[in-house]
Amino acid sequence: MRRLFLFGTWILFSSCFGSFSEGERLFRRGAYEEAIAEFSKALFLNVTDIKSLHLRARAYEELEAFEDALKDYQTILRFDPSYAQAHAGIGKLYWKLEDFRKAENHLLLAAKHDPQDFEIIFLLGRTLLLNERYERADEFFQIAKELNPRDSRVYFYQGMARSQIGDILGAAGSFNMSLKYDPDNLVAKYNRGLVLMRIGYYSWALEDFETVLKAKPEHVEALAQRGLAKLNLKDPSGCSDLIQAVAKGSLTGKNNIDKCP
Repeated sequence: MRRLFLFGTWILFSSCFGSFSEGERLFRRGAYEEAIAEFSKALFLNVTDIKSLHLRARAYEELEAFEDALKDYQTILRFDPSYAQAHAGIGKLYWKLEDFRKAENHLLLAAKHDPQDFEIIFLLGRTLLLNERYERADEFFQIAKELNPRDSRVYFYQGMARSQIGDILGAAGSFNMSLKYDPDNLVAKYNRGLVLMRIGYYSWALEDFETVLKAKPEHVEALAQRGLAKLNLKDPSGCSDLIQAVAKGSLTGKNNIDKCP
């Protein structure tokens, strides 16, 4: 009888305790509320279970319960101040809240503790770009590129950073590589066209603007830039492009319409 009582008691209490593996399974399935409940039960038994705290924080993020996620990340850092993914998690939270200064601080700490994590380095580069720290952004994109040399996004954002610091040839090279791995990226193509204009490669710039306009005829700035490229190639039809661009509200067209008679 005593054995039956003990067995029944074990069944009753074991049902109250969760497991990380079950919580992880629910999280991967997208059942975030159920995953949170499972991780919470697991943490009842072991409050220092960093893996459960981490994935519970991620589940809170998915549900946009950012304050709860932040509390879990902060708890992790009390147990392990060098846990890079917790610093990264806080950085990502501030990114979502558009507080890019705080995001930068936490992502720098994450990168310090895990300099080989591509996603951390890449997001740090993007954050530095938004904070107008262009040279530092370029440096971290260079590191990210070494970690994942086939990711088109790294080259694209590095091209944006290099454009801002005046490294025009470097920017052109970055946009070329971005388009090598993602040839349909019209934003990269448009920006490469802008860079090519600045170094005097008007024929190639014209090709980029025409490609953009073929896919997006409503892109009025590409229309104005095509007009400028044509004028630099002594093609008078560039004025027609500028006039149309001005009529459609292009600032570039308005600032350059005086180039036409």
